[in-house]
Amino acid sequence: MTTLINTDLVVLDANLGADASAVIRSLAGMVAGTGRATGVDALSADALAREQKTATGIPGGIAIPHCRSAAVLEPTLAMARLAPAVDFGAKDGPADIIFFIAAPAGADNEHLKLLSKLARSLIKKDFTAALRAAKTPADVVALVDGALADTPKPSTAADADGGATGVREAAGGSQGVVGHRGGATAARGPERARELGEQLGTGGVSPAGEAGARDAAPLRLVAVTACPTGIAHTYMAADSLVLAAQEAGVDLQVETQGSGAVTPLDPAVIAAADAVIFAVDVDVRGKERFAGKPVVNSPVKRGIDEPAKMIQEALVAAGDPHAHRVPHFGAEETAEHQAEASGEHLGTKIKKVLLTGVSYMIPFVAGGGLLIALGFLLGGYGIALGTHADDILTHNTLLNLPDGGNLALYLGAVAFKIGSLSMSFLVPALAGYIAFGIADRPGIAPGFTAGAVAVFMGSGFLGGLVGGLLAGLAAYWIGSWKVPRWLRGLMPVVIIPLLGSIIASGAMLLFLGGPIAAFSNGLNHWLTGMSGASAVVLGVVLGLMMCFDLGGPVNKVAYAFAVAGLGTGSALNHAPWEIMATVMAAGMVPPLAMALATVLDRKRFSLAERENGKAAWLLGASFISEGAIPFAAADPLRVIPSMMLGGAFTGAICMAAGVTSQAPHGGIFVFFAIGNIGMFITAILVGMVVSAFTVVALKRWAVRKPVETVAAAQLVSQNS
Repeated sequence: MTTLINTDLVVLDANLGADASAVIRSLAGMVAGTGRATGVDALSADALAREQKTATGIPGGIAIPHCRSAAVLEPTLAMARLAPAVDFGAKDGPADIIFFIAAPAGADNEHLKLLSKLARSLIKKDFTAALRAAKTPADVVALVDGALADTPKPSTAADADGGATGVREAAGGSQGVVGHRGGATAARGPERARELGEQLGTGGVSPAGEAGARDAAPLRLVAVTACPTGIAHTYMAADSLVLAAQEAGVDLQVETQGSGAVTPLDPAVIAAADAVIFAVDVDVRGKERFAGKPVVNSPVKRGIDEPAKMIQEALVAAGDPHAHRVPHFGAEETAEHQAEASGEHLGTKIKKVLLTGVSYMIPFVAGGGLLIALGFLLGGYGIALGTHADDILTHNTLLNLPDGGNLALYLGAVAFKIGSLSMSFLVPALAGYIAFGIADRPGIAPGFTAGAVAVFMGSGFLGGLVGGLLAGLAAYWIGSWKVPRWLRGLMPVVIIPLLGSIIASGAMLLFLGGPIAAFSNGLNHWLTGMSGASAVVLGVVLGLMMCFDLGGPVNKVAYAFAVAGLGTGSALNHAPWEIMATVMAAGMVPPLAMALATVLDRKRFSLAERENGKAAWLLGASFISEGAIPFAAADPLRVIPSMMLGGAFTGAICMAAGVTSQAPHGGIFVFFAIGNIGMFITAILVGMVVSAFTVVALKRWAVRKPVETVAAAQLVSQNS
């Protein structure tokens, strides 16, 4: 009998809440209540974070929320049969059978195999029917024990045509290779590809290849499945694809890249494959092994929801000379191919690339900003002036503290220096990961180098943005070159970084860095010219800039303008300190406003947005504007104008009240460095409330009507 589940972890015909987050929290409470987890909050937070990556609802009224968490003490299953059912994101409707899989962060392979086996059992209709018919928790435990004890063996019975059909798991167990070999039915693979091509309008096998196709061997497919956690979806998708291949009479071998040991597909199997399926939500490990193969790419959940369609698409791709193929240099799907596959416009693709850069930049901002705030708290704001922190660290140690044993000052210098170094990576990280978004890993080195050049040239964030785009495009272009096989291995590690860096960084140094720096300096001079009598107007402008792109280049231009003048402030000249306070207060508004909005009207926001709203409280209080980016990316036309309106109010109030800040970062945590703290907080609260109510109002009433509704209304108007 397994120790994964017991009757205390089963609840039948229960109402655990109106949405997925409430159900997950209730199940996390059951796990913690049995002593198998250290706390409900930590476990439910990890499970909800996993839920945000991919919805865990699957066809048949089932959901498998799951996670690996440091809060889990031993691998555990908790099960609920819900009444009423709750939406977990499945296409066919809400789920009434919920299995919560909680694995420790360092779970061993044997436990992971059991957990994945349970997930695989849930795609079997007889098993789920038995769960719905169970009368007591003990019945459920017995069913689960039976499913986990059942070890399917490959069928040895030959089919009518002399072939063998079965499911094989390699030595890696559930972490290995799942395969199905079709018998004579699979011999119709080429003809089936043509039939499917005619049905789907793609033509299937090209006319030139029809004659050879009739006498060719059966079509062979390989697949890779992988999900972020590697416990449930990875193996359910693999089994679903194998079953669909059986029904189609196709030879399919699947590599499951789960949490434990992975048994790779045999190179000979890959070489013989006619097409490959990637049902993944994370990077495919060893993707270069499939270079040149026709490929079908989809999220892992589609492998569970629509396995037959994926098999059909792979069969069609196998016979289509124009099908998209795995890149030869082993990179991820390039921006161009992704755009073609999804029908995205160029503007949408550029936005995704820029957000990729921003998303990787945020940890540097969060960690660096909070460390700088800690440095100010311990060592005072004067630690940022000149080389004060450097002098302290150079001439002192823990055994020789400054100022006659001032430990707080020394630790403040340590925190400030680490934070400053972290913040110095912002522009290179932005550029490097913009290039990564275009050309994948081969673009990282040219992107980081171009970002460093942008810092050297004084072109700041605008330069990093341009440099990252140049580096990514250069790396992608070089990666598309047709080179001899012996040179392909050198392309991603030598040739692309070398030539990409020369092209992008050379262009920044020789042509673009100077003009971009001049443009940034011009903006700074224009803003400086608005000070004095136009202080309130300047506050409005700075507030608008800080909230326009939520940590992007325009935001950073305003921030750089404030920081650059901070050292010129004095008792006789408060203007630089007033500008700094205005910029910081306005930059705190967007995440705080979105956090408040998710509380005011929860129904207008998705589960992921509501969870992001909880984190946004701390991010906003810490002056990390990027905390509002997930909301703006999902709904820019309503979120960004709302944020700008609140930021304008905050900026105007700060400048009118003469609020000052002698600290360049830290938000409310550097209260000791802020003059007129009461008006500082008041300005932030006013902007937060204005933005939050505006975005909620726009989400309620500024809703685009569906095309069909508009057309029907026009028809009624014409006929009346």
